[in-house]
Amino acid sequence: MAARRSRTLSPRRAETLRPALDRFQRGYDAAARLGFDPVELPRRYPDPGDAEVAGLLAASLAYGRADLFKPRLEAVLAGMGPSPARFAEAFALSPDARAFDGFRYRFNRPEDVAALVAAAGFVRSRHGSLGERFAALYREAGAANAPEPIREALSRFAAELRGAPPVGPILRRRGRRGLLHLCPDPGLAGACKRWNLYLRWMVRGPDGVDLGLWKGVPPSALVVPLDTHVSRIARYLGFTDRHDLTWRTAEEITRSLRLLDPEDPVRFDFALCHHGMSGACPARRDPGCCARCPLREFCRARARPTG
Repeated sequence: MAARRSRTLSPRRAETLRPALDRFQRGYDAAARLGFDPVELPRRYPDPGDAEVAGLLAASLAYGRADLFKPRLEAVLAGMGPSPARFAEAFALSPDARAFDGFRYRFNRPEDVAALVAAAGFVRSRHGSLGERFAALYREAGAANAPEPIREALSRFAAELRGAPPVGPILRRRGRRGLLHLCPDPGLAGACKRWNLYLRWMVRGPDGVDLGLWKGVPPSALVVPLDTHVSRIARYLGFTDRHDLTWRTAEEITRSLRLLDPEDPVRFDFALCHHGMSGACPARRDPGCCARCPLREFCRARARPTG
């Protein structure tokens, strides 16, 4: 039996939905939600080098609840001083597995953070910046006609961080499992939400959310950072009918978003994600929330008023 094709947005439905989603995204009060989002941390740094290093740490540790991981991130960045980039480059030359003693967050320990900081510093020292290295990898993937250049570039970028020379001594006792969690391989099945989140921050914008620091990658190439909130709302709006949090699902949703904005498809991500995170679109359908939703006309799962 032939495999069933997943449903994505049709061009006709995209034409109808585009004005409403544009209004929703452009009118969303992003400033009110920045404090609940890890992007608020790299946005504190005016220097692009500091912002890309802070962003790498923030995105890599952005799993679980923001109110739990953000204080840990704050402590890590405070320990790196006013310039995370300069700290990372110096740290790569003289790595210390105990530098972040006291850090604990779910699967990760001090050595994992130390290894990531040292890797970032090594790549910056060797290539000028993380952004320059990623852009070069993206160009190479395109020149090689890779079927998914952004995914190929991300996979190589993650591998280079994990394999940076300072990493080995730091993780000699700890092992590499924790670093693999921070720097997963996008070549595997997972959606790699945190990698795509980091790219969104660095590539698109600048605007009130994203920083727009890496000019060597077009926003049109980005893939939506897929989490449970985006997955749910994407199904409600007809972007996909898949329920799994895989790269394939993220690609399907992104294809639908490209029908709405081919040049900048993931510009909708922050508003859609926080629409779910804030409780405005709860996982358990609520008639009151549905009645207030600006996208209710297009929702395939809206709750009906009772009474």
